[in-house]
Amino acid sequence: MDSRPSKLDQAIAYVMKSTQAAHSSSHQFMDQLQSACSNWRLKQPYPAKRTDESVGEYGERVAVIYLQRKGFFILEQSYRIKSGEIDIIAVWRKRVVVFVEVKTWAEQRENSGGPSDAVDDRKQEKITRTALTYMKRHRLLESSGRADVIEVVLGSDPKHPSFRHFENAFEAVGEYQMFS
Repeated sequence: MDSRPSKLDQAIAYVMKSTQAAHSSSHQFMDQLQSACSNWRLKQPYPAKRTDESVGEYGERVAVIYLQRKGFFILEQSYRIKSGEIDIIAVWRKRVVVFVEVKTWAEQRENSGGPSDAVDDRKQEKITRTALTYMKRHRLLESSGRADVIEVVLGSDPKHPSFRHFENAFEAVGEYQMFS
């Protein structure tokens, strides 16, 4: 029998270590517990890139896992209509519909900003228009919505890519005022 601690034992130890201080309220305790669990989940390895997958497809796949580990509920992946495409549509805390654009690089480039720089005004307008269509089709116009951008850089250890998550990355562009 293996004497090493199981993943569950490691998670419990991590959570207990993160929540040792006394807490003034159960809400504060639950928030800290959820945050500790989320941080532990985010540090776990990601699946390897499949041979039939492009860098962009792999980036979107690990971004879905990243969001799930942060507590998002995924509604759609690769949502496409005539006016545009949205990589991921998710719900955050049962209240906010989140439209996510994922940009992936195989490795960080010297003297370059980051993959998210590719989300220019034209791309923002397409995302806004597509998101509004999605919200209309699913009768979500009364719901809050936001546009996020996630940068994924695979780097030298593909099982531990780096993520930069820009929440509320841009305001609704054009005549489409759906975000609040």
